[in-house]
Amino acid sequence: MPFLTRLPTACQVDMSGKVEPKTDTDADQMSSGKQDLFVSVLVPAYNEQGNVEELTERVVSVLDSHYTDSEILFVDDGSTDDTVEILERLADEYDRVRVIRFWQNFGKANALDAGFDNVNGDVVVTMDADLQDDPKAIPDMVGKLDEGYDLVSGWRRDRQSPFFKRLSSKLYNGLTARLTGLELHDLNCGMKVYRREVLQKVDVYGGMHRYIPVMAYWAGFRVGEMVVPHHERKHGESKYSTRRLAFGFFDLLSVTFLTKHSQSPLRLFGGLGTLLSATGFGLGVYLLVLKYAFGQGIGNRPLLMLSVLLIIAGLQVFTFGFLAEKLSAQDRVDPYYEEL
Repeated sequence: MPFLTRLPTACQVDMSGKVEPKTDTDADQMSSGKQDLFVSVLVPAYNEQGNVEELTERVVSVLDSHYTDSEILFVDDGSTDDTVEILERLADEYDRVRVIRFWQNFGKANALDAGFDNVNGDVVVTMDADLQDDPKAIPDMVGKLDEGYDLVSGWRRDRQSPFFKRLSSKLYNGLTARLTGLELHDLNCGMKVYRREVLQKVDVYGGMHRYIPVMAYWAGFRVGEMVVPHHERKHGESKYSTRRLAFGFFDLLSVTFLTKHSQSPLRLFGGLGTLLSATGFGLGVYLLVLKYAFGQGIGNRPLLMLSVLLIIAGLQVFTFGFLAEKLSAQDRVDPYYEEL
């Protein structure tokens, strides 16, 4: 976990170091028509000085009109503009607003992880700080949890993004569905709703924030999606880069192994090792037939070296799978379950 600071103007800290929310004395907790539910809205922010104030006003309006208890937790990811100063002022203005600050930029995954550790709600909503996600979708997404889901991911069907970004996202979501078995149209949508139990089971690091639905799905949670509005960015610059696309592919390979094959890695590596060794053995038999049945020399044939190489590589891969199986047994993640 990177070093972070919880701004004193935005929150109160008890002796255990756990961030405690302030009490919003302005809200009528028992107002009619409000759902008796504690909803936390978690917003990672990096250089979003032109967006956070309007976003706060819109989120507070939605929360006040729908829920008896709520909070907004901003995690500033080392912003270099005036984002932190604006958030401090908003925390003074709204008792429900809390702020956590990183002293340098550690990335969205670390910002979400810090937020997950400190939110207090029964339901947690994540959204981006760029005003492209619409807070008006929060009640409908939270309500979809009542249909039996533990996590609801947004789907920006009418996405207001450049063509290349939309195309790469479509290909990426299709590949993810093929490799992981979870079919979502917009896995990288920042707007998601979680039951608290999901956050207690899923570990977020590196670039794995994109794959929280996949990890939750393979942990036994029920994952759904819902169409959400998407708007053009008004202020600031997009944090998207082509480098993220390459890193995202490696993260996809990592999460595929950690989910589909973490329970029994020997099946994957054992099968691959057996295939390599069997191929090498088959080539060896072929060369022996040439030597003893047809009297041909095989000492200078490249196939002989390839046969030996495949047999050795197969044994190494099989051994790696065995070691991975042993490590997996020591650090196995139990699936989520509940008593009916």
